[in-house]
Amino acid sequence: MEEKDIKKEEQEVNTDDMAVENPTDEVTEEQTDAKVEEAAEEETDPLKAAEAQIADLKDKYLRQMAEFDNYRKRTLKERSELILNGGEKTITALLPVIDDMERAIASGEKTDDPQVLREGMQLIYQKLMKALEAQGVSKIETEDADFDTSLHEAVALVPGMGDDKKGKVIDCMAPGYKLNDKVIRYAKVAVGQ
Repeated sequence: MEEKDIKKEEQEVNTDDMAVENPTDEVTEEQTDAKVEEAAEEETDPLKAAEAQIADLKDKYLRQMAEFDNYRKRTLKERSELILNGGEKTITALLPVIDDMERAIASGEKTDDPQVLREGMQLIYQKLMKALEAQGVSKIETEDADFDTSLHEAVALVPGMGDDKKGKVIDCMAPGYKLNDKVIRYAKVAVGQ
């Protein structure tokens, strides 16, 4: 009986294998059909993929161009605003000096004392220079200075001053000014020869 049971089990296993083989054959045919369809799609798919990629790149390009155009317009607007309003800080610093000048003119009509007017003008000048220094403007020193073409403009040569004055600034006709270490007006000087 044992041999018969083993043979029956083998037949059942073989039958089970057969049953499994049949569905596998059907799946294989279905898989083959799917693979054929995929292969057909792959032949046309690279074209579709390339078209999709081109459309994507075109979209990105158009967005970048629009973004750059907006950036360019924004910087032009900011630049024009800076040009129009760039001196606002300096002008705001000078307004109190103008107020002082107007008060000095009004008080000058009431007094005849020239010393009071001189003192008032000196105070206004000092206030103006402080306001300019706060904006980065500084006066170029010329007293007993060596002539320097990067700071001075020679408007006259003075002969016969002696060897110790040769190449030195003798007189300053108009003071020079620097804005943040950049010369904005050269000092006009007379130089010893």
